[in-house]
Amino acid sequence: MKFGYFDDSAKEYVITTPDTPLPWINYLGSQDFFSLISNTCGGYSFYKDAKLLRITRYRYNNIPVDSNGKYYYIHDGEEIWNPGSMPSKTPLDSYECHHGIGYSRFLSSKNGLKANLLAFVPVNSTCEINKLTLTNTTDTSKTFSLFSYVEFCLWNAVDDSTNFQRNLSIGEVELEGSTIYHKTEYRERRRHYSFFSVNSPVDGFDTSRDVFLGMNNGNAFPAAVKENKARNSVASGWYPIASHQINITLSAGESKDFIFILGYSENPQDQKFVAPNVIRKDGAHKILEQFQTTEQVDAAFAELNAYWDTLLSRYHVESNDEHVNRMANIWNQYQCMVTFNMSRSASYYESGTGRGMGFRDSCQDLLGFVHLIPERARERILDIAATQFEDGSAYHQYQPLTKKGNLDIGSGFNDDPLWLIAAVSAYLKETGDFSILNEMVDFDNQKEKAAPLYEHLRRSFEYTATHLGPHKLPLIGRADWNDCLNLNCFSTEPGESFQTTGPSEGPVAESVFIAGMFVKYGKEFAEISRHIGDTATAERAEKEVDQMYQAVLDAGWDGEWFLRAYDAESQKVGSKECKEGQIFIEPQGFCVMAGIGVKEGLAEKALDSVKERLDTKYGIMILQPAYTQYYLNLGEISSYPPGYKENAGIFCHNNPWISIAETVIGRGNRAFEIYKKTCPSYIEDISEIHCTEPYVYSQMVAGADAVYHGQAKNSWLTGTAAWTFWNLSQAILGVQPSYDGLCINPCIPEGFGDFTLTRTFRDAVYHIDVKNPDNVQKGVKKINVDGKEYEDCLIPFEEGKKEYHVTVYMG
Repeated sequence: MKFGYFDDSAKEYVITTPDTPLPWINYLGSQDFFSLISNTCGGYSFYKDAKLLRITRYRYNNIPVDSNGKYYYIHDGEEIWNPGSMPSKTPLDSYECHHGIGYSRFLSSKNGLKANLLAFVPVNSTCEINKLTLTNTTDTSKTFSLFSYVEFCLWNAVDDSTNFQRNLSIGEVELEGSTIYHKTEYRERRRHYSFFSVNSPVDGFDTSRDVFLGMNNGNAFPAAVKENKARNSVASGWYPIASHQINITLSAGESKDFIFILGYSENPQDQKFVAPNVIRKDGAHKILEQFQTTEQVDAAFAELNAYWDTLLSRYHVESNDEHVNRMANIWNQYQCMVTFNMSRSASYYESGTGRGMGFRDSCQDLLGFVHLIPERARERILDIAATQFEDGSAYHQYQPLTKKGNLDIGSGFNDDPLWLIAAVSAYLKETGDFSILNEMVDFDNQKEKAAPLYEHLRRSFEYTATHLGPHKLPLIGRADWNDCLNLNCFSTEPGESFQTTGPSEGPVAESVFIAGMFVKYGKEFAEISRHIGDTATAERAEKEVDQMYQAVLDAGWDGEWFLRAYDAESQKVGSKECKEGQIFIEPQGFCVMAGIGVKEGLAEKALDSVKERLDTKYGIMILQPAYTQYYLNLGEISSYPPGYKENAGIFCHNNPWISIAETVIGRGNRAFEIYKKTCPSYIEDISEIHCTEPYVYSQMVAGADAVYHGQAKNSWLTGTAAWTFWNLSQAILGVQPSYDGLCINPCIPEGFGDFTLTRTFRDAVYHIDVKNPDNVQKGVKKINVDGKEYEDCLIPFEEGKKEYHVTVYMG
């Protein structure tokens, strides 16, 4: 069943009931200030880093779920209600949540009073705007009260949730007119503050949570709201909040706008105060002055929409399939931008307190957003590379605020180095900007160890080439892409981290998956080297790639599919010889993507085995048969119940690898079948089963062995976003950036029909018309570019040319 509908013309998903299976959220913000907001107004805000600069508080284990956010209570006669339903959950006469691109709007009504709440973060500003429009739809005057409410976090989200002996004595606020300033810890080492303001005189306020809510009371019906009287409390220690009371009278048919602003500002260390313990508020005043009127806010909202329209216009397809158009043009690209901003740090499944930015994650995410923001992709590459070690290995994660490697997890994930080559290759193909290779980049953020980015790539390649096991396959280290396949861990104690227990490097356990990566991205490294004239390095890289290709054929093939790995005892993992976990998805996808086994006929066998043994109606499982017991030699992967997460769950992240692999051997029907099974738009009708948002991808779906087969978890922040966009845009629709131009080589299902596509590439606009008169799945007969015919699929890039008109004839 559905809980809403897509409004493609407005680029919105409209939720028509607050009772969705799980909170369905959106992200606000595009630069430094971000908010998560659910379909019932739950969520939180932060500046740059969700752990270190958390502005508002959120409780992930709260009951009822999702019951902390930015709330507005309306006290109208005997009724108390909220525009987004929560936290009072008072039944509304009407309700809609419109999640748009960078904004959310809530439309609701109760007893003749209509609320229109718009939430967004303006471009280039460090605040969130909530414009609440209240309209009296009755034929008589209405008098009622409005209460706002946000609960401040004491900055460090981990410390905020653990260090109560200190934190319950440090809360501080300051008031100035209708603005409440949160200045906890500002008197000491901090020089930043937040504030919550409204563009209206207020009839009361509260800054103490306990006073506002009342003794032993939750936030559904705060005491101040029930009694229709703010307490004018000033927080001193305990829990600081910001709440305004505004008493309102609207005549029949009258509307009034109220503009609430949650903001963040910093001061120079030597200019923190204007008087003893009185903060300098210039930064806040500057922000507030920009958004005091409806006209100012509407202009800022128009600027935000224009920002997103410009971004999304860089890739636009028109086909006969509305789901393809919807995902390619709107939601998949939007999700790729969210993963650029968040990596895996802050969602309703990632608390924002631990992982920060992932080395592997951020490199993969770049594949999905490099065409949208190439200049910021360049910055991200340099940030990532600076956390690399001199030997070519890398921190597995780094913090977005400090851009320093995360010591909690450390290094030893041996796929990490190769993802840097993948990211840089994607950037070079998209932009042609080979100057990035000459940029001096630190090792381990130490400037004295800086080297050109090209040297970082060389060391990434060499790290894998020199860390081989007994079968000449790459050593797996702590793990490869699958963080839960821990072949050097051997943990027996509950609570131990599978990712940090045991040696960081084992001399025996090997990964066939990394071998596939090495062949694929080793070829890319060789091509980059050759492109800049380093022929010797290119030839050596090609030799190493050829040797790895052969090692996979010799030791990585199991008869009907590719092996997954060898464990620390050199026993096979992912083999027909295993009792459980006989076949894994990852090497089947990546080895074929790398071209391994295509000419030998093995690729088709491997992909047929995937369909026969791993496929379900909801997607392809990560392995089969599921592990039914804990295996000391395998680690976390066998700790999950069968069908969940890495133990035979459906990982949406690597389903695209199989789809892409199918396009390598020209099977468009199968590639598209795989794409559809996990694509949110196609499965909107089963939202009661799928549970997560029907407009974005989730990390995983419960597999066939699970009790709740088909139920998704971990939505939004997943490499699925980038890989599915890469799959759809480059493998299926076939528009592929290359070092020398744009290559067009679709692989589509029979009956897909003709389609058109507009693609911005290196500041030139390509108008592409794909015709398929013979209804083939793959193959290009000829390409016509501005009247000139090409038999090859590559359209050479011409410097200075701004527009290309392309007709592609499949056959």
